Amino acid sequence: MRLLAAMGLALSVLAAPPAGAADILPIFDAHLHYSHDAWESVPPQEAIAILRQAGLKRAMVSSSNDDGTQRLLAAAPDLIVPELRPYRTRGEIGTWMRDETVLAYVEERLKKYRYAAIGEFHVYGADADLPVVRRLVELARQHRLFLHAHSDADAVDRLFLQDPQARILWAHAGFARPEAVREMLARHRHLWCDLAFRSDHATGGKVDAAWRAVFEAFPDRFMVGTDTFTPERWHYIGEHANFSRAWLADLPKDLAERIAWRNGEALLGRMMDGR
Repeated sequence: MRLLAAMGLALSVLAAPPAGAADILPIFDAHLHYSHDAWESVPPQEAIAILRQAGLKRAMVSSSNDDGTQRLLAAAPDLIVPELRPYRTRGEIGTWMRDETVLAYVEERLKKYRYAAIGEFHVYGADADLPVVRRLVELARQHRLFLHAHSDADAVDRLFLQDPQARILWAHAGFARPEAVREMLARHRHLWCDLAFRSDHATGGKVDAAWRAVFEAFPDRFMVGTDTFTPERWHYIGEHANFSRAWLADLPKDLAERIAWRNGEALLGRMMDGR
């Protein structure tokens, strides 16, 4: 399935503008990972070169563990927007919400470094009410950070019940249909969506009508992303950026720019600039 998705993205970029074009649309990539297996195969300087060659204005990066994010941030503070993932290894994806030692790790990193968000973390349904997750929501409120949640709608609702003023970036827009995404955005005014690793919103460079309606109704609530959940996906970041540019070109210019980079810059980039 991953291979087919990558092939589909590669075919889609044929209609995209060439990298390096003077009028290339900047991209704020709101969903990247640089975990231990990635930094072993793609050293920091190479990773930064990939991001710049892809025409990224900013890249929000998390990693398991956080050392990967800090390495990229040190190499390119103008480019990297750091977020803190509560996983110390990939193997904690399904266990972190029941592991109280995660909290000591998160609190230690929050004291030492600056971040724009906590995440991306995976939590579903009633697990969002577990004590470890509740404390994460408290820490995000305390440090004025976004929560980047790979969750179903039920878990997102539960997170907002804990803190109605929380700011949540819903990873992959919950892999939900556009009608369900629209309903969630209408219900939660502090909910934003990244569109990483999904292509149902566009075919052949043309935006699906249902998705277009949601984008037009909530122009300030969407961002694009890559999701480098495996090291090899780092080598396709340029293609993923051009895939986004291809379908964004089917939208009005102002709307395309908002989704491509202005929303991410306004909401997340400015947090690192002190604005």
